[in-house]
Amino acid sequence: MTPLPPALRAVRPAALARMLLGIFLPLLLLGVIAEDVFEKERFAFEAPIMAWIHAHAGAGLTTLSLGLNTLGGPLVTGAALIVLTVGLWLGGRRWPAALSVLGLGSAVGLAFVMKLFFNRPRPELWPRLITEHGAAFPSGHSTAAAALATFAAVLLWRTAWRWPAVVLGAWYAGLMGYSRLVLGVHLPTDVLAGWLTGVASVLAAYSVLGGRLRRGLAGTSTAPVSPERAPARPPQ
Repeated sequence: MTPLPPALRAVRPAALARMLLGIFLPLLLLGVIAEDVFEKERFAFEAPIMAWIHAHAGAGLTTLSLGLNTLGGPLVTGAALIVLTVGLWLGGRRWPAALSVLGLGSAVGLAFVMKLFFNRPRPELWPRLITEHGAAFPSGHSTAAAALATFAAVLLWRTAWRWPAVVLGAWYAGLMGYSRLVLGVHLPTDVLAGWLTGVASVLAAYSVLGGRLRRGLAGTSTAPVSPERAPARPPQ
């Protein structure tokens, strides 16, 4: 049997799964949706979904959605990104800080560019409680929420908080996306595209930073140096 090339032998199963399921598959789905949006195609399933959501959105859910609209807005999200990055940097977590800038920053930037390119109008299905300016595709709130959730999962993956971070992050991103439908400012494909953009951007940034970030997350940068690896002392 012909042995695998060294490059393929070096690929870890977790890294391969991350590339296929966390980056390539989301980007593929995003491309399929974006093609129809670019061609001004209508998705038949969206109107019935929006009608059902509007009919079943009570006062409590509407109030929560209004709060999430502010929480996930550009001012709060931008401030949270700055505080998070600076806090990680000052705390000596340089590579996680780099992931914050590269992953979260690229997610927000990519969503902004896509809004300008596709220029999809906001839905006008019922009188809205809030006024949103700019294009609808993809949902910026959903993008930022998914990116933050993915970032938290990556940051805590090697700790005991792994699954709480995954569950709470998925709940937060899902609720944020659903709130955009409740308020009638986005269609389901806007929200789905935002989720896909946020997840793929952070995981792509994590793959780019590679082993240095993994060592930083494992805390090896602050671990004591073993005697075997300690630098030699200069001669007296």
